[in-house]
Amino acid sequence: MASSNRIPVAVVGATGLAGQQFLASLADHPLFEIRKLAASSRSAGKKLSDALKDDKGASKWFCTEPLSPEHASLVVEDSAAMTTDGVRLVFSAVEADVARELEPRCAAQVPVISTASAFRYEPDVPVFLPGVNWDHAALIDVQRKKRGWKGFVSPGPNCTTVGLAMTLKPLDDAFGVSRVIMTSMQALSGAGRSPGVSAMDVLDNIVPYIPKEEEKVEKETAKILGKLSGDAIAPAPLAVSCTCTRVNVLEGHTESVFVELKGKADLDRVKAVWREFGAEMAGLKLPSAPQHLITVSEDPFRPQVRLDRDAEGGMSTVVGRLRSDPVLANGIKYLLVSHNTRMGAARGAILVAEYLTHKGYVK
Repeated sequence: MASSNRIPVAVVGATGLAGQQFLASLADHPLFEIRKLAASSRSAGKKLSDALKDDKGASKWFCTEPLSPEHASLVVEDSAAMTTDGVRLVFSAVEADVARELEPRCAAQVPVISTASAFRYEPDVPVFLPGVNWDHAALIDVQRKKRGWKGFVSPGPNCTTVGLAMTLKPLDDAFGVSRVIMTSMQALSGAGRSPGVSAMDVLDNIVPYIPKEEEKVEKETAKILGKLSGDAIAPAPLAVSCTCTRVNVLEGHTESVFVELKGKADLDRVKAVWREFGAEMAGLKLPSAPQHLITVSEDPFRPQVRLDRDAEGGMSTVVGRLRSDPVLANGIKYLLVSHNTRMGAARGAILVAEYLTHKGYVK
């Protein structure tokens, strides 16, 4: 598509790991064209290609896809001073404390699609999971009116929430979900490149605690699966308990899930509702959308993170080992693999932006 027909966008936090994932996913995108890049004052004034080198000239580009020459030549602005002039959408990939100040400033003029947690728990802010809760888009109008913004803030969920909520949604619609117990085995990339998970900590080891992760997953799952009621979301009336661990895997989160349903469910019917889920969204032909939001494996040794994280470009959650559970009432149990840096991060956020563009919220 010609450049003039694409929506001009900015990426804030462009030199960080999450920002780089936006750049990789937006290269040659048919709907969006990056016109502005912003990062900290350390990178401001430099071409992106120079900002992504350390003082010895080593590259700090961490994506497997090559850096687009078009993006490499853009000059990075200081995010503290960046305006929204010349762009109609901002992708935010900054830390929560920075997002708390920067995102409202941008949202006063244009929509902001974010990977930060700063506004996830605000009552007038939708947390979109593609195909799961598009009806929450009505909150955008509430947010604009309440805050006096021309734009809005739309943060994505925590990457660990993504696979869990994605697989629970069709179960809740078809059978009702009462209780959920989940244990995650999370990839190192979920911790970014910042200090916190050193090689010596995780090698030959499983780290049994990720600060604030469990609380995020439990709260976000209830919000994402909740119902829009007036000007807010009524959280879904289900109990979620989880244990989140870090394992020696580069990308892709594995989760072991136990679900108590409100009624007895045949396992073949469970597989069928998973396979049917998301067909309506696939019909929209959005550039980043998978054909199947959920892929069901019949192989008893799958899903495996190394083999299944890249299903449909990392945009499909793979489930397998579905069994009845004898402990929970009407219980089932299964494993899932979800790509934490694709559907769980930048590419999932871009898919949300594509949908909101389709619905007229991004113009």
